[in-house]
Amino acid sequence: MIITNKRIVITGGAGFLGRCVVRKLKEIGCKNTFVPRSKDFDLRGKEAIVRLYREVKPDIVIHLAGIVGGIGANRENPGKFFYDNLIMGVELIEQGRLFGIEKFVAIGTICCYPKITSVPFKEEDLWNGYPEETNAPYGLAKKMLLVQSQAYRKQYGFNSIFLMPVNLYGPGDNFDPNSSHVVPALIKKCFDAVKNNEDEIVVWGTGKATREFLYVEDAARGIVLAMEKYDGSEPVNIGAGFEISIKDLAELIVKLTGFKGKIRWDASKPDGQPRRCVNTKKAFREFGFKAETPFEEGLRKTIEWYRKEFCRKAS
Repeated sequence: MIITNKRIVITGGAGFLGRCVVRKLKEIGCKNTFVPRSKDFDLRGKEAIVRLYREVKPDIVIHLAGIVGGIGANRENPGKFFYDNLIMGVELIEQGRLFGIEKFVAIGTICCYPKITSVPFKEEDLWNGYPEETNAPYGLAKKMLLVQSQAYRKQYGFNSIFLMPVNLYGPGDNFDPNSSHVVPALIKKCFDAVKNNEDEIVVWGTGKATREFLYVEDAARGIVLAMEKYDGSEPVNIGAGFEISIKDLAELIVKLTGFKGKIRWDASKPDGQPRRCVNTKKAFREFGFKAETPFEEGLRKTIEWYRKEFCRKAS
């Protein structure tokens, strides 16, 4: 698909991943991009979506908007995470069909996978069990967009693709301790401990669980490549193809931030899914995507960005 002359709506385009996607689109020559803001378009409502499509007349929609958070936020808001994420995606796709949109790019999540899955996760294993309990409502809400995409392709010929990124990190991430994911949460804990002369940080779980992390710029590039080159009905993983234990992650962030204290593990809190690591072969085969940013390099860039922001706000 030649996309430089297309009108493209990026929901969530003002967010962490969205800003990178918008930047990538502009880098390749896309001039007609539109980012709906929540104050103008509440995408949980059909009327706002109809108005968005009527006013902007998009050819392509990249649906990045979502209500997300770490384990704590998921435990506290299971109903909200389910409803808001489901209703946004369902109505955006349904109205996209009715308005004749050429292509819909639905962004799912690694949380769609069953709690116990052979590592590395293959797309074919997606339906082999129930997701990890703490984020199941969120994961299932996103997973239903795959069902809808495939059903609409079969009945209406609607071109909708479904991508599943792993945990993202990078400059500009969400560092709010009430809703952040593990990488920004650990970075903030370390900086706060240094600032307050504390000799330890407390981390949830046992540290045994593993996660896979993808630098946000790589994720944005993968999404744009898929938009250009992939038109299949089957889901595709977007990842880096490695896993690291939370224990090793915490120790690496402690080292890179310069925190000299200890890590205390709070085993009364959940670890979440035992392991996460995806098979990335399909993304490379179908649209040539491969992660490029080494993990430690990406962490250094993220920490340096936060250090500047932290110092700026502190001053």
